[in-house]
Amino acid sequence: MSDAESEHDEGAEEVEDENKSENEGEEEEKSEHGEEEAQEEAREEVPLTDEIIVQSLSLLAKTGNGLAHAYTRFEATNRNLTDITRLEPFVHLRFVDLSNNGLRTITSLSRLKFLLTLKLDANELSSFDLPPFPYLQTLRLSENRIRSMNGIEQPRLEILNLNQNQIESCEGLDQSKLPNLMTLELRQNRLTTTKGLSLPNLKNLFLAANEITKLEDLTELSRLTLLHLRDNKVGTLDGFSENMKQLQYVNLRANEVSDPEELKKLAVLPMLRALVLLETPLSETDSYRTDVLVALDKLERLDKDQYDEDERAEADDERKRRAEESQEAATEDGSKAGDATEGGD
Repeated sequence: MSDAESEHDEGAEEVEDENKSENEGEEEEKSEHGEEEAQEEAREEVPLTDEIIVQSLSLLAKTGNGLAHAYTRFEATNRNLTDITRLEPFVHLRFVDLSNNGLRTITSLSRLKFLLTLKLDANELSSFDLPPFPYLQTLRLSENRIRSMNGIEQPRLEILNLNQNQIESCEGLDQSKLPNLMTLELRQNRLTTTKGLSLPNLKNLFLAANEITKLEDLTELSRLTLLHLRDNKVGTLDGFSENMKQLQYVNLRANEVSDPEELKKLAVLPMLRALVLLETPLSETDSYRTDVLVALDKLERLDKDQYDEDERAEADDERKRRAEESQEAATEDGSKAGDATEGGD
């Protein structure tokens, strides 16, 4: 058989394999859609009833004008609810908890303009389809199917919990939509970077258990005091700046930091006092605690332990020794450069 014929046969086999792979993919996709459709058909609709409403209302309080009283708290958790249309007339509600139900849409809550706290954990929401509420301060949407943060716009929101969703990007979180947000929780999502965060008033940021490799757009978080990045894939510590004047605690446990030189990038943080690096390659080295304190002399606690005076003294000595070695190396390099120049003349 000629080389041309051989190549032709191999190419035909590759095409055949590709087609087979595509067909298998299509069949798998059809299977998934079929399962979803079957689940949709099998889904039992569970609407809000008078009985559930009576059991769920509490906390009688004066209405906004002070001329009447109304129930302000509604708690209907673990009811398998799929339809909450009958909640629409209860416009004076301030605290609503509908966690652990089967909700896929929450537009029925749109008229509840006095809401202060809204809990919708463990439902089947894929997006946030509600208008801005004038007083809402706490919003919990963990364990849903949310993929994007577009549409979350709340002028007075202070706490936002989006743990355990399917979010792949921080885009959509900006100052114009969430001007007062102070605590953001995005644990167990699908983030690979922090790019897109633009929330200067943010104080607490929880990003554990994602796939983050890059720290980006953090420099504007001038009020951030706590940054939790446990169980990610961060290996380099770029992205921090002296503008982060209030950052005191950084958790990098179970990340990929291995080079002690990376620690110097945290020295720009004037208020950094506590750092967690357990379960990183760096934490396995013999000089671990000393290396960290040499790079970050103001640090008070590493992992679970405070630095004592003996460790500080040892770090001071090591810092001086390294500085002397560096100076000697620089002098030697300068001398060699001078000799080379003279030789050239």
